[in-house]
Amino acid sequence: MKVSAEIKGFQTRIGYDFRAPDLLIRALTHSSMSSPTRDDNQRLEFLGDRVLGLVMAEALLEADQQAAEGQLAPRFNQLVRKETCADVAREIDLGAVLKLGRSEMLSGGRRKNALLGDGMEAVIAAVYKDGGFDAARDLILRLWNARINHVEADARDAKTSLQEWAQARKQQPPKYVELSRSGPDHAPVFIIEAQLQTGEAEQATAGSKREAQQMAAKALLERLEKKK
Repeated sequence: MKVSAEIKGFQTRIGYDFRAPDLLIRALTHSSMSSPTRDDNQRLEFLGDRVLGLVMAEALLEADQQAAEGQLAPRFNQLVRKETCADVAREIDLGAVLKLGRSEMLSGGRRKNALLGDGMEAVIAAVYKDGGFDAARDLILRLWNARINHVEADARDAKTSLQEWAQARKQQPPKYVELSRSGPDHAPVFIIEAQLQTGEAEQATAGSKREAQQMAAKALLERLEKKK
């Protein structure tokens, strides 16, 4: 199978050359581009999610052999969540090689967390099927290395931490105000502001209320830490 320059470039970015490039093409094909003769990446995404979970569980157990299950669970969730997969996908510019239908392209599909996260999981599965578990593990550990090293801090729930900060200072719990919602129903964009009783606030923009609230809380916590 002849491989395009952009696909070769992507293989270089992830540090893995496919023996069967058609697996990678399938992993990069969104359902909006599927047809009777072209498979999409949904089944690979399903598999990749499980491979990622196993590798992360193993990596966390090895990284901290004293941690209890209650400590490991939030770290695991942070590493495998769709938003994290999407962030990793952005770092390797996966969006540039996604194969999307016209409607998804026009609605900014190459930047959507859901599409990027699904694509990242599908790529993991493609590597697993092409080169086996060791190849998939090597890919994941290479791309997630910095996140694994800092996961304890990253796994802190920002909304819970901000509420604890306010309670420790005898303040009312933080409020999360939806400033705006835009975009179509299948790809909404929310702007949320986290507000403290003292009047301090920070805004964040994301594709879901939950994510925007967490991001706003994290931004506000970071500002409060700098003021110490």
